[in-house]
Amino acid sequence: MSLRIRFTLLYSLLAGGILLIFGTAVYVLVGILLINQVDDTLTQTTRDIVSNTRIDSVGELSVIILPKFNFTSNLFVQVWDANGNLHSTSQNIGGYNLPLDSTGLEASLPVYRDVTIQQAHLRTISVPLLVGDRPIGTLQVATSTDLIDSIRSILFYILLGTTLISMFLAGISSWFVIGQALAPLNMVTDTALQISHANDLSRRIPYHGSEKDEIGLLILSFNETLERLEKLFASQQRFLADVSHELRTPLTVIKANADLIRMMKEVDFESLDSIKEETDRLTRMVGDLLLLAQAESGKLPLNFKPVELDTLLLDVLKDLHLLAGDRVQLKISEIDQVQVNGDADRLKQVLVNLISNAIKYTPGAGTVTFELSKVENQSKLRIRDTGPGIPAEDLPHIFERFYRAEKSRTRSKTSGFGLGLSIAYWIINIHGGSIEVESQEGQGTTFTIWLPLINTETTLVED
Repeated sequence: MSLRIRFTLLYSLLAGGILLIFGTAVYVLVGILLINQVDDTLTQTTRDIVSNTRIDSVGELSVIILPKFNFTSNLFVQVWDANGNLHSTSQNIGGYNLPLDSTGLEASLPVYRDVTIQQAHLRTISVPLLVGDRPIGTLQVATSTDLIDSIRSILFYILLGTTLISMFLAGISSWFVIGQALAPLNMVTDTALQISHANDLSRRIPYHGSEKDEIGLLILSFNETLERLEKLFASQQRFLADVSHELRTPLTVIKANADLIRMMKEVDFESLDSIKEETDRLTRMVGDLLLLAQAESGKLPLNFKPVELDTLLLDVLKDLHLLAGDRVQLKISEIDQVQVNGDADRLKQVLVNLISNAIKYTPGAGTVTFELSKVENQSKLRIRDTGPGIPAEDLPHIFERFYRAEKSRTRSKTSGFGLGLSIAYWIINIHGGSIEVESQEGQGTTFTIWLPLINTETTLVED
């Protein structure tokens, strides 16, 4: 059953249920009002009769003046004595000498009852006649309720017909209104099927209604999902193309050197060294790709603990001093004692990557400057080189996989694969920090790492 049919049935039943409750309340209320009106008439009649009733000297019923009352043919009166004998009746009863309400003859208080006599529905009141506390008879007055029954019957059919017609109209109107409301959903379904069949993620679902209602939010979310999927597939295709390109060069070099050794039929150490270099490059690339894959899948284990960032920086500079040699000067302009919560090995990997890049791309007699300080509740590490800089059009992409600004950083055997900055970005991000880059061509590049400081008040250090 479609959603449109289910909503239509629901709204129709809801409308019918509301009208049914309302109709039942009206039906009961009208019946009560009509019965109360009849009871008032019966009560007033009994009062008039009792006020004109006379008793004899011994306290028995003597005279009941009925002819003075203008009884209609719809009002019937019986007076019974204490012995159960019929004392008086109204003229319209004729020869009927049975009690209008046999149960009411035994009542000690006025009582109203509905009775059926010869297929006639009557409303009766039985009033005991007393002299002091002694009963001397019973007065019974009845009236026909045919009019009330007719009114009730007509009202019942009117309410029933109104309910059914209203349900029918509610169903028709709901069918069209719900159809219009669900039309965008049908468009979503059709578009999704077309995208699935055509593999065209560039398509979007048009919607001209409000973007703040449920359907508008759904379509907006669906379009955003399509946009993310499109970017994801484009990134995947670019990733596969980049991997293929990066693998082709070292594999070509390895194959060429192997062919050369085969042709020479003797060991060529230069060719072996070249094969080893390219194999090492491939090993690093595979390792970096595996690291990124584990990071994005959440399966990369991290060992968070307090880390002295200033000590870690000094250790990295000591290890990379040989790489800088006499060609590049490593300078610390400011260093503060900074403690963060993180994985020391991964943070060291970030520092090694950024500092080695700065050294590698800084020309001779250049300088790489380091600043480590505290800014409010964060640590700030700046790595500034005097290299050729990065073009402005390349800056937004440097943290993407396999991206390298070849214009400013020429490719060589020692160059990386464009994965180091992606790994660094992920590591800093998972530590709750951020990494920024500023650069101008010819004026060098500055990387700034922000990491939250550890809460030293809650960190206990045992001696």
